[in-house]
Parts: sequence; structure tokens; C-alpha cells
Amino acid sequence: MNSQSKKMELLGSASIPSALLAMGIPAMIGMLVNAFYNLVDAYFVSGLGKIQMGAISVVYPLGQVIVGLGLLFGNGAASYISRLLGRGDKENADKVASTALYSSISAGAVIIIISMMSLPSILKLLGATDSIPPSAATYAGIYIVSCIFNIFNVTMNNIVTSEGAAKTTMRALLMGAILNIALDPLFIYIFDLGIAGAAMATAISQVVSTCVYLIYILRKKSVFHFRIKDCTYTREILSEILKIGIPTLVFQILTSVSISLINHAAGDYGDSAIAGMGVVTRLISMGSLSVFGFIKGFQPIAGYSYGAKKFDRLREAIKISLLWSTVFCVIFGLVLALFPVAIVSQFTPRGHIASDVLGTVSQGPKGDAETIRIGATSLRANGISIMLFGFYTVYSSLFLALGKGKEGFLLGACRQGICFIPVILLLPMFWGLNGILYAQPIADVLSATITVFMAVPLHRKLNKM
Repeated sequence: MNSQSKKMELLGSASIPSALLAMGIPAMIGMLVNAFYNLVDAYFVSGLGKIQMGAISVVYPLGQVIVGLGLLFGNGAASYISRLLGRGDKENADKVASTALYSSISAGAVIIIISMMSLPSILKLLGATDSIPPSAATYAGIYIVSCIFNIFNVTMNNIVTSEGAAKTTMRALLMGAILNIALDPLFIYIFDLGIAGAAMATAISQVVSTCVYLIYILRKKSVFHFRIKDCTYTREILSEILKIGIPTLVFQILTSVSISLINHAAGDYGDSAIAGMGVVTRLISMGSLSVFGFIKGFQPIAGYSYGAKKFDRLREAIKISLLWSTVFCVIFGLVLALFPVAIVSQFTPRGHIASDVLGTVSQGPKGDAETIRIGATSLRANGISIMLFGFYTVYSSLFLALGKGKEGFLLGACRQGICFIPVILLLPMFWGLNGILYAQPIADVLSATITVFMAVPLHRKLNKM
């Protein structure tokens, strides 16, 4: 049996636990490593000081918006491709894959150029205080330009996963991440490039990941042929890509908006608050991206099963994904909730802070101690609320996998949009800094509650089908 037939068997007939492990675990490891090297960036940059740490926290949401273009076309195409493969329509699946890849690169190039031309204004909009813009501009000048490779990688990540080749995605992310971890201390400290070195390390790692995907394409390992002549902008293809892709892009934009709102609100309490919340954002993203990685393996199985009308298989995939993702989130959340001070203290200049796991902070500059206090308080609350994240994410992704764009958009927009934005705007007025620290946990609880009310009708419909 050739590799392409094995991929189709994995999506359509392998046992659900085996298929989820084969599809989800490589994607999960890849996303986990990807999140880890974002964390490593923060770890090494934190040794330069809280201004530099604040700088990468401010630039981070801009990069996420740009990379969202890869998700717009990649995730939108992946959902449709899985359903097309389930129906046996390889010809149209080829067209969708090519259209998504070349469109994401073209749109990404335009947005990057506009972002670089407007960088000072954008940094201010993202919450930079008066002391942060010089460092943020240095980091962004390299990092944002390199996002063109990340857009390619994210688009290919989704397309390759949709055809059942999750190991290739893991390999691409893993190689880039390991290289980034090795280059960070080399460029930042040994070559004495400071925050510019961190951006250069990230850029080089993205290029390496791109090369992995290019080799995969050129060696004809993919089910698809990526040809410019196959780009097809028919109403059907565009509507299928965009009805899933636009909600995904909106989720990414809302993530960036939520981080910017946190930065703005925290800015009233100084650079220490921005740095502390920046650490929490990266730590939480490590868990959330791991879950997203696993769900990337679940989505093509769900989409393929739905397209092939294998509803018993679909229900089993939902049940097992809920169990596994929730167990992971509970374990991850407990670690964060039980040891917040010990964890956050690793992201301040080393040698200045002595901390213990019980929450005592001593022997350090006042700014560093305040960064830890703020970060640890927020991390403890987020550790508890992230236990609900697996349940929420399975259903927000499931609606998109089934081609239900409106429902997927509504649910996906809850956690960092519909529920979060009102909370972060209103709560600090009455609760001060605590309103910022507890905003995301409150939004998590509200989002999980809404998920329950949307999941019940979906299961009733699937049972009838």
C-alpha cells in the first residue's frame, strides 16, 4: 500500500484511537514545541530586562494577526479538503490546496509591507509604553518581515494535516523549534545582538521549517499538486474556504486584540505589569497550542467522516477527543495553579530573585518582584480556568470541521472576543489590577457555559442522522 492510500485509510477506516494518535499526537508535539520556543524566546529575552520583555509582548499580537492569514486560507481549505477527500473528489481538492497556498503568500506579503510602513503607530496601538517602542521596533523590524515564511508554514501545516500527513507537520515544527532554542542564547548573548538576536533566531528557524515543507512538495510526497495554474477562484471554492477561514482569522485577530487590551490595561500599572502578563500569555499559549495541535488531528477525521456519512465514527471521535483533551488540560492547569511563583520567576533577570513554590518573593529589585507577583496571581487563576479549554476547543473546532461556519464563528469568538472584551473593558474599572488578572479566567468560564448550550443541539442532530 502506498503512502497516499495509507493516509486515506487513516482518515476513513482506522480505529478512532489509532487515527487520533497517528494524526493528533504529531501535530500536538509540533504545536507544543512551537509554543515552547516562543516561551524560550521570552526566557532568554527576559535576561535583558523588563523593557525588552515588554517589547516582545507588544510585538507578539501583531505577528499573530499576520500569521492569521495562513490560518485564513490554510484552515479554511483544510476543512473543505477533508470533506472533498471523504467524497473521493481529488481533482477539486487539488485546486483548493493550490488556491489556498498561493493566496496566503500573496496576501501576507501585502500585509507585511503595510505593517512595516506603519510600525510606530501600530506599536503604540498595541499598548507600548514610552520606554518600550525602541526595543519593540528593533525586534519587529526583523520578526515581522520573517512572518512571510511563517504564513507559508501555517498554511502548509493545515493542508498537510488535512491529507493525513501529521508527521511531516511535526517534523517541520520540531526542526525549526530546536534550531531556534539553540540560536537564541548564541545570538542574544554570545554575539551580543540583544533583542535583535532573538528576532534573527526566530526568522532563521522559520526558514528551516519552510524548507521541510518545500522538500515534501518537491519530492511529491503530498496527495496534492501545488501549481499556480490550479488556482481557481470560483464562487464555490472561495465560499467554502472563506466561510471557515474568516472565522479562524477572526479568532486570531481577537487573540491579538485581547493581548493588546491586556497590554493597554496593564500599562497603567507600569512595565512590570506588561512584562508579567506577557509571561502569562506565553505560558497559557503553550497549553492552548498543544490542544489546538491535537485538535488539528481530530478535525480532518471529523470532516472526512462527516463527508463520507460515517456518523458513528464521527461521534466516537468526538467522545475520545473530549476525554483526552480534557485530561491534558487538567494536568497542565494543575501544574500552573500549584507552582505559579516558581514558574513566573524563571522569566525575570536571573540571579536577582529568590522564590519558592509557596509564593514568597524576596531578594530582588522591586520591579522584578512586582512582575512575579502580578504574573503569578494571574497564572494561578488561568491554570484553574484552562481546565475547561479542551471541552471548549473540541466543539469550536468541530463546527468548523463540519462546514458549519456560522456556529463555529460564534463559538470560536467567545473566549477572546464576545466574552473577553466586555470583561477586560469593564472589570478593571471596578476591581483595578485584579480586573486585568482575572479577566481571561472569567471569560473561560462564560465560554464553556455557552459551549454546553451549543453542543446539545448538535448531538441531537447527529443522532438523528
